[in-house]
Amino acid sequence: MNEFEIFNETDEQIDLEEEKKIIEYALNYKRLENVIFNVIFVDNETIKNINRKYRGIDKETDVISFALEDSKDITFDFGRLLGDIYISVSKMKQQAKEYGHSEQREMAFLTIHGLLHLLGYDHMTKEDEEVMFKEQELILDGYGITR
Repeated sequence: MNEFEIFNETDEQIDLEEEKKIIEYALNYKRLENVIFNVIFVDNETIKNINRKYRGIDKETDVISFALEDSKDITFDFGRLLGDIYISVSKMKQQAKEYGHSEQREMAFLTIHGLLHLLGYDHMTKEDEEVMFKEQELILDGYGITR
């Protein structure tokens, strides 16, 4: 059984039920079982501080993931402890406007992006980026959120 918690540490309204549905869809799509992680919605200042502290970049970002496992072979009696996904609500809303799509799509995109990072996907090389972004689109399209 998968366990995840969603925290909204902002005063902004977020559709937490929709967030839960997209996460459950992604977990089923990836055939994940017994994984544990958190999704934390924060403001720009908080994510800027996190970005500065852990990545040495003194600016806001949209999503940051902290993966707790180095290998999917690492399991505990209770399952895989994946980590945390931080999403900036302000950046999420701003990017939805910039890209001309709904806040729901941007929230889903950032969530899936963060989850894939927890699962070991990355986009440091062109080849890795192609793999990760294709997987994101397959999950979003399968859920019914298209561009």
